[in-house]
Amino acid sequence: MQPKTTAKDFFLYLAGFAGLYVSAISLISLLFAIVNRVLPDALNSYYYATDFYSGPIRLAIASLLIVFPIYLFIAAHIDRYVRANPEKKDLAVRKWLTYLTLFVTGVAVVTDLVVLVNTFLGGEITSRFVWKVLSVLIVAGAVFGYYLYDLKKSFAPDSPKRTRLIVSLACVFVFGSLIWGFVSVGSPMKARALRFDERRVNDLTSIQWQAINYWQQKGKVPQSLSDLNDPISSFMIPNDPETGKPYGYEKSPHDLSFKVCATFALASQDASGRYGGTMNRTYPTSLAMQNDNWKHGPGTVCFDRVIDPDLYPVRERPVKGL
Repeated sequence: MQPKTTAKDFFLYLAGFAGLYVSAISLISLLFAIVNRVLPDALNSYYYATDFYSGPIRLAIASLLIVFPIYLFIAAHIDRYVRANPEKKDLAVRKWLTYLTLFVTGVAVVTDLVVLVNTFLGGEITSRFVWKVLSVLIVAGAVFGYYLYDLKKSFAPDSPKRTRLIVSLACVFVFGSLIWGFVSVGSPMKARALRFDERRVNDLTSIQWQAINYWQQKGKVPQSLSDLNDPISSFMIPNDPETGKPYGYEKSPHDLSFKVCATFALASQDASGRYGGTMNRTYPTSLAMQNDNWKHGPGTVCFDRVIDPDLYPVRERPVKGL
C-alpha cells in the first residue's frame, strides 16, 4: 500500500529541499564572487573594492553560514526518520521533490555545458568564464549525484557510512569555499576600512574643488576650512567619517597653494592593483583609487595643491550700475 503522507512528512521534506536550493544558489554566488575577485575584469573599471560585503554576496555568505547547517540538520533528521520507518522512503512528496531536484540540476548541468561549448566556439573563452562554468558544474553535479544515489540507497539501520562520507565531503567543500572567500577578499573589517578611506578621498576632493571655487569667486585662497562653509549653497565642510574630527588644512605662503590632510587606515591602490607596493589582485581598482592625485599610505597624509590661474581664472564681477 502507498504510505500516507502526513503534515509532518510534507513540511519536513519541504524545509529540507528549500534549504538545499538556498544553500546551492548561495554557494554558486559565493564562488562567482571569489572568481570576480581573483580574476578581475579589466573592462569593469568602476568596480569598487568594498562591494564584496554588500548586496547579494553578503546574503550568500549569511545564507551559507545559517541555512546550510540547518539543511544538514534537517537532512540528518530525515535520514534517521526514514531508517526508523522504512515505508516512508516511498512517500509521494519525497519522490516528487527528489525528481524535481534531479530535473532542475540536470538542466543546469546541460545548460552549463552548452554555454561552455558555445563560448569556446565563439573564441571568447577566458579563465574567468571557465572557473564560473566549473563552479556551476561542480555544485549542480554534486546535488544531482547525491539525490540520484539517495533514490537508490538502502535505509537499513547498519548502512549510513557512505551517507556520512558524502555529507562530510559536502561540508568540507562548503566551509572550505567560505574560508577561501575570506582569505581571498580579506575580512569585513578591512572592507570597512577601505570604505572609510574612499569616503575620505571623496571628502578631500569636495574640499579641494570648493577651495578652487572660492579662489575663482574672491581671488584668494581660503585661510581656513571654515571659510568654505556656505549655508546658502548647502555646503558644509565634512569631518572624518570614522573619528568625526575635522580634516587638516593649511594655506601655504604662496598665494595659490594649500594643503588638505586626512588620516587613512590603509595604503591606496594604484591602477595595477597594488596596495602599498604589494600586489593584491583580489581588489579591483575603484575610480577614486586610480587617481594618482590621491595616492596615499596608511596614517596622516597631506596633499599639496597649487591652483593654476590659467586653468581656473578669477571670475570677473559685473560693474554696478551697468
